[in-house]
Amino acid sequence: MKTATILARALVYGGILTAVIAVVGSIVGYLVADWPGLVSGLIGAGLTALFMGFTALSILLAARVTQNEPSSTLFFGIVLGVWLLKFVVFIVILVLLRNQDFIDPFVMFFSILAAVIGSLIVDVVAYVGARVPYADVALPGDTAREG
Repeated sequence: MKTATILARALVYGGILTAVIAVVGSIVGYLVADWPGLVSGLIGAGLTALFMGFTALSILLAARVTQNEPSSTLFFGIVLGVWLLKFVVFIVILVLLRNQDFIDPFVMFFSILAAVIGSLIVDVVAYVGARVPYADVALPGDTAREG
């Protein structure tokens, strides 16, 4: 299975995760902290979508630059560079939102926590279900690899 197929699966699961966090986070947030809780749950869901998109984009970009060679140093450099960019963007967003009246910090924290744990689960499920071969060998009768 190719990298793009795994990423497509991860993005579909990530979209479902984002929708669940948006619905559950905003409802629970509204029940706990009224309108600031609702807004905080929706912002947490938005951050989920943003950062899962960054991850997929980094892997697609790295695969394209390295001609789909995931063991390349450049591949890991690109993915790590985008990860650092995600970290900086996350800190900037938190600094910009830290003292806003329309944010409830506890709801925001728990929606982001759910997003982080959920996105890790999504990545693992997408990769484990991909059935990626770990050896590249030609089997008898396999005409696609001969030649």
